[in-house]
Amino acid sequence: MTWTTAVLSFCCLLGAAMPAAETVPLWKGPAPVSAGADETPAQPPALIIHRPERPDGRAIVICPGGGYGGKVMGAEGNGIATWLAAHGITGCVLDYRLPAGRREVPLRDAQQAIRLLRNRADLKLSAVGIMGFSAGGHLAGTAATHAPLALPDTPTCRPDFAILVYPVATLRAGATHEGTCSNLLGAGASAADRDAWSPDVLVGPTTPPMFLAHAVDDRLVPISNSRLLYAALQKHGVASELLELPNGDHGLNGYQGPSWDAWQAGSLAWLNRIVPAKP
Repeated sequence: MTWTTAVLSFCCLLGAAMPAAETVPLWKGPAPVSAGADETPAQPPALIIHRPERPDGRAIVICPGGGYGGKVMGAEGNGIATWLAAHGITGCVLDYRLPAGRREVPLRDAQQAIRLLRNRADLKLSAVGIMGFSAGGHLAGTAATHAPLALPDTPTCRPDFAILVYPVATLRAGATHEGTCSNLLGAGASAADRDAWSPDVLVGPTTPPMFLAHAVDDRLVPISNSRLLYAALQKHGVASELLELPNGDHGLNGYQGPSWDAWQAGSLAWLNRIVPAKP
């Protein structure tokens, strides 16, 4: 039985019922693509908010993976939100737009999700973080390290913390997952473009605390991604932790087993030290 399954089974035994998820549009009207350019997508980006029965003041924007060509909305999205809610954390699944030649689009959606949550007085949040898996880890890492894209909104879009699980943490040639890079930046991206969208290159003094988890036997996205990012975080004095998992490959044995349980337990313990709950 996985950590997530055990938590949900325990809640069911107690008769606990999670409130229904709330789907909120990210943008009022057209969604921005780049400076001065908007679009009305066929499937507008949204935030799926899973409220805990007893909220602890923390919320996490969840970015599912999928190589920027799709989104794993179940196991890396709503499943994670349900697990977080069982621990008192408001889990918010980001149904972001895929780039399709518009590289800024996923980041704009991630930054807007953080703004939206900070504007929600009814949620009574003390901290808003971000979490991502694989290419979603790249999106979460970019949101944590990239300068905010200009918008008229005033609330900050820098997350208070970030949790990245087997992330594409760099787009530098020879180290990245090339499919993710190509889907975001296009084929034949220059070294300068790769650096400009590499979280490990963008780390600086304003980067929030970060937790990384990665299997040493990951064949799709090598653990060197997380090691490069962790080294940059340590160099800049950013509170950070890298949990190197002994096995599980990419996806950690299909989102189950000891390595999957270990990152969940480890990330919660780290979060409780770095950003304690404030019910």
